[in-house]
Amino acid sequence: MSNQITLLDPAKHSDLKIVPSDYTHIAEQHIVPVTLHEIGRAATEYPIVFVKNSDTGEFQSVAMLGLKPGQNLSVKDGKWLGLYIPAVIRDYPLGLVLNPDVKDKVWIGIREQSKDVSTTEGQALFEAEKETSFLEARKQELISHYEQDQATRGILGFLAEQGLLVSQTLTVDVAGEKRNINGLYLIDEQKLNQLSDEAFLELKNRGILGPIYGHLGSLNQVNRLARMEVLGR
Repeated sequence: MSNQITLLDPAKHSDLKIVPSDYTHIAEQHIVPVTLHEIGRAATEYPIVFVKNSDTGEFQSVAMLGLKPGQNLSVKDGKWLGLYIPAVIRDYPLGLVLNPDVKDKVWIGIREQSKDVSTTEGQALFEAEKETSFLEARKQELISHYEQDQATRGILGFLAEQGLLVSQTLTVDVAGEKRNINGLYLIDEQKLNQLSDEAFLELKNRGILGPIYGHLGSLNQVNRLARMEVLGR
């Protein structure tokens, strides 16, 4: 999903259409961002873990789609094998364009060179330079995803302040081979259980307990990924 994104312009892009994705653009991506709002659904299929941006110190929740870089066990021959598709993948080839100098405002962009973009087939984005209902719906999804992402960043910052995110290595058995997966952060369940009643209640009131327990339960999905790798998907 590294194609350059440009601002969506009704005059310039009046003939553009979006065709159903074949997911080849994500076939070699082993982790993708998910918001805390997605964990309840994503955790039923994928391990949900956290990674830290070494430059900003910010944490991000991600779904593991494979057990090593370049491996996406949810895509085969351009088809998505799972039931839940993370929002960041569903957004493609559209996306938001942010201007750091203009706060509280976002623009809709498109990856013009994507194979999902056509001028001859698919769902039209404009009719007589007016947005179609399809584009309006996609825009609402993008904005909702952006708002959830912003909320997730704030909540993960709070969890980090509470000392609940700890660096940990996941060890998974792949056909008898022990494989260590580094660079991950997990919720420290022992520290969670040791929180004061007041701190635990704050987590509850912020609506964080569901995603926390979803994350912890999802870690068993690493074994499912190992099985998929062995079986060749």
